[in-house]
Amino acid sequence: MNQEKILKRRFITILILWVITLIALLVFIGLYIDETKSVQETYRKQYKVELSHASKEIESYLLNEGDTELRYKRILSYVTCANSYAFLIDEGFAEEQKVINEVNTCLIKYPEQMSTKLEELKQAFDDIGADLDKGYEEAQAVVDSVDKLGY
Repeated sequence: MNQEKILKRRFITILILWVITLIALLVFIGLYIDETKSVQETYRKQYKVELSHASKEIESYLLNEGDTELRYKRILSYVTCANSYAFLIDEGFAEEQKVINEVNTCLIKYPEQMSTKLEELKQAFDDIGADLDKGYEEAQAVVDSVDKLGY
């Protein structure tokens, strides 16, 4: 009889510990999911900030304020940062990642051609910043207009 009471107490203790562990696991899973969403929001915000900086720098470049070669490098730097953040964003962002990556590649490989298309690129970045889907279409049109065989 005494043995049964000890076994019952141990079983109840194990059951209580198991329930507490399960609850703790569910809480940690919830916190992880919440933090992941928060990080993704941060990446999206920073992505848009980098594109807005690139847009402002393009405007400055177009107004010929100072050294245009330096300004072009700054544009390239902002777009490269935006490209890096784009690849950290998940949840169906693949097509947008591809477009921004192609823009970045064109800015690197074809600076002479891209320097003539910066107005269209600025409009595309502004539209992307305003959450308009046509911004990515405009950016893709800029990429498509580049002669990839030329310089």
